[in-house]
Amino acid sequence: MMRITKVYTRTGDAGKTRLAGGQQVWKDSLRVEAYGAVDELNASVGVVRVMNADMKEESSAAQQLEDELRWVQNKLFDVGSILATAPGQTFKNMPQVVAQNVTRLEKLMDRCQKDLEPLKEFILPGGGKVSGFLHQARTICRRAERVCIALSKMEPVDPTIIKFLNRLSDALFVLGRWVAKTQGEPEFLWERDVAKKVE
Repeated sequence: MMRITKVYTRTGDAGKTRLAGGQQVWKDSLRVEAYGAVDELNASVGVVRVMNADMKEESSAAQQLEDELRWVQNKLFDVGSILATAPGQTFKNMPQVVAQNVTRLEKLMDRCQKDLEPLKEFILPGGGKVSGFLHQARTICRRAERVCIALSKMEPVDPTIIKFLNRLSDALFVLGRWVAKTQGEPEFLWERDVAKKVE
């Protein structure tokens, strides 16, 4: 088990950091950007859990959401740990992201979709607190996915990580809609401002 005894080390003051294998890289490298975006995503999912905490006593749906998001946060730590490891390096008890993790997200979406009406228009992110923060997490997830794709063009990235992030962004969208439905939060659709023909 890793023990963090000191938060500041001063070793990063010159603009570099170390990957899990000890390799020194610039803090603005794509690999650091990738696991940084995943860390930001994890923090945003944590905010959703905080917002959802008040509802857990009253709603079984809120408890289901809590259970799923706790699992998601743990998997995101796995993703971040893998991305923070230099290509070709391994260490004892190294976490994994596997196809079954992607399938779990797909099954979660399938269950939630049964409660939802088909979409007729794009949704404006927002509505209630929980669904609004789920939509925000979705956009951060999309960015994390984009950075991982960019990184994969330069260095090896496990394709299952990219699949997981892709499916997770979809799952966060579906969960945002599902929360709106199960917790009675509003859901606002995009109202197209169609230009009128000038005579």
